[in-house]
Formats: sequence, structure tokens, C-alpha cells
Amino acid sequence: MIEVSKEANLPTKMGHFKIKVYKEGEKEHTVIYTDSLGEKPLIRIHSECLTGDVLSSIKCDCQDQLHQAMRDIQKNKGAILYLRQEGRGIGLLNKINAYHFQDKGMDTIEANKHIGFDADIREYGIVEFILNDLKITKINLMTNNPKKIKAIEDIPSITEVSRTSLVTEINDFNKNYLDVKKNDMGHLL
Repeated sequence: MIEVSKEANLPTKMGHFKIKVYKEGEKEHTVIYTDSLGEKPLIRIHSECLTGDVLSSIKCDCQDQLHQAMRDIQKNKGAILYLRQEGRGIGLLNKINAYHFQDKGMDTIEANKHIGFDADIREYGIVEFILNDLKITKINLMTNNPKKIKAIEDIPSITEVSRTSLVTEINDFNKNYLDVKKNDMGHLL
């Protein structure tokens, strides 16, 4: 069973949004969205990244993607589905253990496999429930990840999907991470 919070206002540095929480077992997924969603809203499915989103790590592009999505959605109408699946689904403790092995020269996939996980174990089942709750049937998906595109295309109530890419800055700390996403995981960068 999924429990849904009431809707509340969320003023941010990037504009005013509405906010709801969807509790799925122990996970509490957050959705922020504009007052009006429009006919084909811009949608970002963003997986939690404490190190990037909150602590401003530059080992990844997560915070840059989140902030760009917030700005673009504020201008163009839409929603961000903030899913609680840290570290491509392996959790924070395991993500930091993977960081340890990345510090020793492994890439993100090698580090995940070294500690017993696949490259990406995220799931997107909750997305269908959230989009149906928000009465969204057409989507302009803001992503570079083909796995997210496929997840949306597989939702029966979604009748139309287009994609908007997210372009972020490359730096000395995230270059290898972005190369792995593009070359080994098929991201559309």
C-alpha cells in the first residue's frame, strides 16, 4: 500500500512549487511540481544523492541536474519525482564503500561490482503510481538515461513520451563518472 501526504506549498530559491510525499514501505519519495502541469509537462525522475544534492560533491552531476531541472520546470511547468534510491539503488553506506574503491582507481561500475552489486539496481515502479495520481498522461522526460525512458514508455496510462536532455559541467572529479555513464551504461550524453 502506498500512503500519500497532503499537498503543501514549497517556496524555493528556484521558484514556488507544490510538494507531496508518497510513502512506499520504508521509502518516502518526494514530488515537487508547479501549480499547473500543462498538457505535456516536463518531468524529471531524480534519484536521491546525499553527497551531490545536499553536500555539493562534484564527483557526480546530480546536484547540477537537480537544480537545472528545478529551473526549467519552474519556467515550463512540470514535476520532479525525487526517488529514495541512493547510489543507483545500493544505499548510502554501500555508496560510500564504493567511493572508497573509486578512490583506489575503480570506476563506478567496477566499484559497485566489487562490493557485490550490479551497476544500477534502481527501480521505477512507484513512478506509475505518482504519474497516475498527478493525472499525467503525456510527458516530456528530462533525462539522459535510456532505462528511465523505457520505464516511462512501459506505463500503460502514458500516451506520449518525448525527451529533453540534461547538460551539466564536466570537471576533473566527474569526468570518469560521466564517461562511464555514456560509454558503459548507454546514457545519451
